[in-house]
Amino acid sequence: MLLMHNPAPDIALTHSAAARVAAIAAKQNKPAILRLAVDGGGCSGFQYRFGFADSPDADDTVAEIDGVRLVVDSVSMDLVRGCQVDYVESLGGAAFRVDNPNAASGCGCGSSFAI
Repeated sequence: MLLMHNPAPDIALTHSAAARVAAIAAKQNKPAILRLAVDGGGCSGFQYRFGFADSPDADDTVAEIDGVRLVVDSVSMDLVRGCQVDYVESLGGAAFRVDNPNAASGCGCGSSFAI
């Protein structure tokens, strides 16, 4: 089987985010599958929504690192293609962060964006 290298993956999960997802999933006795979705709303027009999934859906795009999967539905994928999900701890708190190259602007909290 020929494996092709994709230099620009559709979505990516950092090692830090994967470790946090694995820790939360283990505590909740769930599979290590993080779902990223985009909803209308928030202070910039769209907002990110995170949750755990039991399994990927048929139309999901899936990225995997360190045994942890990040899944995004096909509608949300149009808004987050090329993004990277990271887990960041700072004095202000800890959170999953989305580095979205499609976002024209975002809010101060980092949970909503505009295209």
